[in-house]
Amino acid sequence: SYKRGQISDRELQDAVWKNVFQGKLTYLHWSKGEAMAPTIGEQGGTLLVRKIPSADPGRVFVGDVIVMKDPDDSDNYLVRRLAATEGYEMVSKDEKDEPFVLEKDQCWVLADNEKLKPKEAKDSRLFGPVPMTGIVGRVIYCLRTAVDHGPVQNSHYSMRKDSPVLEVELDVDDMVKNHKS
Repeated sequence: SYKRGQISDRELQDAVWKNVFQGKLTYLHWSKGEAMAPTIGEQGGTLLVRKIPSADPGRVFVGDVIVMKDPDDSDNYLVRRLAATEGYEMVSKDEKDEPFVLEKDQCWVLADNEKLKPKEAKDSRLFGPVPMTGIVGRVIYCLRTAVDHGPVQNSHYSMRKDSPVLEVELDVDDMVKNHKS
């Protein structure tokens, strides 16, 4: 019961819901290769990725599995684990390498598969520090097969922040439907 030209509370709620809250915070991404094994299977996986509109040390954290632009090919994306951010001192096992400190907005990323050599892993050991601006998302769920899937182990802080997003936006059936075998 409202006058002509007015909007009811219900209509207002529906409009707000449709225009503000139905924008998805995640997207699906296919990743293949052995660089992130065992986190993501060597055969690849369909990933649920939380969008990170502008990455900085307050939005992504050491230990997070991230999606980033490939430093060698900006049309391609890599999935790697964030190992260090600005201010971290980087020390190599090789005595010939001088220690250095990551500068503002720089980060260091590593592949999870420790069996790979740096060239095979295609991570910061090969291409050095990368800009935080290259990070486009954080992987929060991985589907390897229809029966082998689960949340991705990220930093404790990110796991807590992503939990409600995962509850609302995880659709395993949709991931299975979009999975590449």
